[in-house]
Amino acid sequence: MKRKSICLLTGLLLAALLGCSTGEGIDPSSSEVSVSTEESSSETTSSDPAVETPAASADPAEEITLKEVFAAHGMKVGTCLTTNMISRSLTNQLILDQFNSVTMENSMKPDATLSQKKSKANGSLTVEFNRDAKKMLDWAKENGIAMRGHTLVWYSQTPEWIFHEGFDSKNAFVDREEMLSRMESMIRGTFEQIEELGYGDVIYAYDVVNEAWMENGSMRQNHWSDIIGDDYLWYAFYYANKYAPESIDLYYNDYNEQFKTQTLLDFVNTLVDENGNYLLDGVGFQAHLYTSDSLDQYFKNLEAIASTGLKIQLTELDVCLGKYQAPGKPTEENLKKQGQFYYDLINGLFERVDKGLVKMDALTFWGFSDGMSWRKEYSPLLYDSSIKPKYALYGALQLKDHAGF
Repeated sequence: MKRKSICLLTGLLLAALLGCSTGEGIDPSSSEVSVSTEESSSETTSSDPAVETPAASADPAEEITLKEVFAAHGMKVGTCLTTNMISRSLTNQLILDQFNSVTMENSMKPDATLSQKKSKANGSLTVEFNRDAKKMLDWAKENGIAMRGHTLVWYSQTPEWIFHEGFDSKNAFVDREEMLSRMESMIRGTFEQIEELGYGDVIYAYDVVNEAWMENGSMRQNHWSDIIGDDYLWYAFYYANKYAPESIDLYYNDYNEQFKTQTLLDFVNTLVDENGNYLLDGVGFQAHLYTSDSLDQYFKNLEAIASTGLKIQLTELDVCLGKYQAPGKPTEENLKKQGQFYYDLINGLFERVDKGLVKMDALTFWGFSDGMSWRKEYSPLLYDSSIKPKYALYGALQLKDHAGF
């Protein structure tokens, strides 16, 4: 739907129960990852004059969509996805009209794709996509929408039983060789499921490992590292490189990337085969940012990783009002600042892509409506809780005159 259709959404849809409310951690001082449920507040900002967005009349966004803007620079643009979103005609249509890439919020994480019952019966770790995953994959295939897979090896949202003998968390931990075998089974089984179910032409990228490093440069300790050792990371990409079809790019994905630049540079240079070839295709920056962040420094960090020749994707972009643990109020001034930030961020990315400084073929927003966001108290997305366009949307569309400047 062009912006004409979006304007009809005003007042018709609140975001409770719909959203991309789960996101990975962003705290630069904590090793914890914030994970919420998919329930969202019914808070709406439509009645607050301080958060009114540019008037819908003569809306320039009626004439252009996000996917058209990004396509001009050879890029896909995406959002996170839930079954609730595609079950409701208004949000379904907005996604179809604005985006050409999606990432499942939760339904391709390990706790959703591994079957304990079948693993016990088969004697090996067994992958089985659940009903929600298949529904979203079918929807993407039917509508010609590309998908990022998220995620394979992660310390969170991974069932405890996969690390224990007999696939039973009451038993002792398995040894290194058995855990490597289970990792291989999980990764092989995931890509076999994708091919067997006919989704090989849907998924174009996959987060093989998620959030393995801390801001102080140390490796995050978890069951994978405790049982296998620190080289579990190398093996994860080795197996993914072995079993993934050529059409699927393999990514390492992390948050607070601006605080981990040197760590990530050192890390990706270890992910090579015996011939020195990279076992991965790119690095995913979750890009959970704040309007108080320095874009100049962010771009320097991004260019440093891009200098490896690997692809870069922003995989979970949202821009919070204010700063960490200090949400800014959605005043006119703050919303304009957010619109300017989105404009400058995306304009800077386009400039670097067009000049060949950065290889980037996709950017994903972690949702589109503030009311659906896992960080809704920061008003971080392109539309308000009533699905009204914000200055942020105009910034993303590169409509500078309407982006709060």
